Amino acid sequence: MSLLLSPSKIGTCHLQNRVIMAPMCMYKSDNSAEVKPFHSFHYTSRAIGKVALIIVEATAVESRGRISNNDLGLWQDSQLAGHKLLVEQAHEFGSKIAIQLAHAGRKSLVKETTPVAPSSIAFDTSGGFKTPEALSLEQVALIKQQFLDSAKRAQEAGYDILELHAAHGYLLCEFLSPLTNKRDDIYGGSLENRCRLTLEIAKLLKEQIALPLIVRISASEWKRAGWDIDDSIYLSKELEKLGVDSIHVSAGGNQKEPDLMPELLPLYQCDYAKKIKENINIPVIAVGLITTAKQGETLLEEKTCDFVAYGRELLRDANLVFKLAKELNQKELIDNSYLRAYL
Repeated sequence: MSLLLSPSKIGTCHLQNRVIMAPMCMYKSDNSAEVKPFHSFHYTSRAIGKVALIIVEATAVESRGRISNNDLGLWQDSQLAGHKLLVEQAHEFGSKIAIQLAHAGRKSLVKETTPVAPSSIAFDTSGGFKTPEALSLEQVALIKQQFLDSAKRAQEAGYDILELHAAHGYLLCEFLSPLTNKRDDIYGGSLENRCRLTLEIAKLLKEQIALPLIVRISASEWKRAGWDIDDSIYLSKELEKLGVDSIHVSAGGNQKEPDLMPELLPLYQCDYAKKIKENINIPVIAVGLITTAKQGETLLEEKTCDFVAYGRELLRDANLVFKLAKELNQKELIDNSYLRAYL
């Protein structure tokens, strides 16, 4: 059996293969931030297609923490019902399902609110971005509680895994970077201080929520004097010490005009995953223009990662796993209702 299609697990969660659907914002809700029929069909179709772990898109822990007015949220009980339905449908077809808990920070484009951030530095001066308010220590404490409260709702909804979003220039990522975090209190300055909020939230979730925890990071923000791979290795080691179950390695997103951005070629982020995997003992998820069975299999064979996250390819093809199974000569894994398409 191929590595890509072999069973494995993250924490205590057993997965039918090593194919993960990366979280991708759909912008299909409304100001209620509730799950809509689109989300139900979108995610359930990937469960029918035997994706091992579906990670639901960035789901905000408070109203002003949404990226847009069309994002999902889980900051109040009225939003629970739709998430329960997503979980039930994924489980009906054999997939496990995670939720990415997020706060957009200064990158929020929600019309009615003013964004918040570690420091009052705007992401951009155009495109609808606003200058954020710098969070007080009391507000930081409230956001930690909001992450915990949303995680409790996610557990009540039946999710199998939590993912904490600390990547792509959103709030926790902003705290990590010396370029966007200019604080002079316990959350700013040194690397240890800048990592503090992410570590504190991860610790809360591991202590109070009985679900495996993935943390998604941007391994580099592609900017001179900014957050880099060495910082990411430090953070990953500290997260492992707290009992975090997996690190999901992406990159970029924190700078409007990065000056160290690599060429966007297949596997362009996977070297970051490999370097982090070499330094920790928990599973690593790689992502970044991975589209084929051979690419996924090679990443696993070369111990670049433990799981392979497909993003855009799973937007193009909900039955991607069946295609991978054909390419890897494991047609017995294809659902019999679809097998005639892969003969």
